Amino acid sequence: MKCLWIAREIPFPANSGDRIYSAFLSQAFAASNGGLTFVALENEGEKAEFDTSLVKLITVGGGRYSLLRGLLSSMPLVSAVHATHPFHQAMDKLFAEEWDVIVFDHYASGWALQKYLRKVGKQSRAKMVYIAHNHEEKVLRAVAAESKTSWVKKLGFWQNYFKVKTMERFMVERVDVVTAITEEDKQTFLQNTPGKHIEILTPGYSGRVVQQRTLLESDPMSVVMLGSFHWAAKQENLRQFLKIADPIFLQAGVTFHVIGSMPQALRDELLPQLKASKLHGFVDDPAAILDASRIALVPEAIGGGFKLKFLDYIFQRLPVATLEDAASGLPDEIREQMICSKTHEQMAHDIVANIVDINHLNAMQENAFSLASNLFLWADRGDALLNAVSALEKQ
Repeated sequence: MKCLWIAREIPFPANSGDRIYSAFLSQAFAASNGGLTFVALENEGEKAEFDTSLVKLITVGGGRYSLLRGLLSSMPLVSAVHATHPFHQAMDKLFAEEWDVIVFDHYASGWALQKYLRKVGKQSRAKMVYIAHNHEEKVLRAVAAESKTSWVKKLGFWQNYFKVKTMERFMVERVDVVTAITEEDKQTFLQNTPGKHIEILTPGYSGRVVQQRTLLESDPMSVVMLGSFHWAAKQENLRQFLKIADPIFLQAGVTFHVIGSMPQALRDELLPQLKASKLHGFVDDPAAILDASRIALVPEAIGGGFKLKFLDYIFQRLPVATLEDAASGLPDEIREQMICSKTHEQMAHDIVANIVDINHLNAMQENAFSLASNLFLWADRGDALLNAVSALEKQ
């Protein structure tokens, strides 16, 4: 099928969950389908890493619009800053062609769906797919409600929440197939749009794999967290967890390594409060820190969806500690091999209680690795998406 895949920006380097999901799902679908055309804003200075025998890449120059311009738009912030004039021009040319399938990746591409529907009107149109990275309405509401920030920023969060809610519901209603990363997200979508065809596509894994590892009593009393802390929800999760966990870790002699880029303002806010935690910022190759840690953490109370960090940790043979809600989307048998807690405070205490039990930690990482080995293949996700689209009747 002749397929057009519309994304915010070229998803390389694939160094965050949303970029990894877009990059590898689109390539998997291209492999299953025999090819596709991928269009997005270019990342200045970054080289796309698609298989060019399968993916025809169209990059749009000119960069994004300013944050201020985005705030003044009627569209969600992330849509407004990416829906540039050059991007609109590129879509005018592409929408002049006939397509069998058009994929709208992330709610940020909702403006392109609006544009396409205005163009085709009641004419015969392509099969349309919305790739959801979260149930965004739920996530953005939690960010607005739970953020401990100034009233000005909080007002901005609420404003953006209502814009996102409108855009997401529009996309879900108008496309033929919606993909969801978790069963929880699927059921939440169905509450608002009963009967919608929703395909669950959990992420695959294509990163570093440690085939064998045994934790030792001599290993440091260290725990680690990987992330990218530029999104408001990620920042609030980190802020809340550090406030509770840092003093608990300090008392127990546990060092907490936080790896990932973050705004300088957030770093300046957090550092004076930290005694047991180290903010490493972006690390080109975090393998040494991961290999020297006993437990990896996913303490995300805000934000839905499947956490790709789980797969990084499992395939690098790190025992995982997380919140029960954050583990949504993982098979039950894998969750049973994790330290799952109800609250941040309980999670910090559970980590302290388990970090000294080397035999238990080794059993956890061995069992999780064994269970996950054949469950998270990108090729399977590409086939599933192709099957879902192929099953639709041409409209």
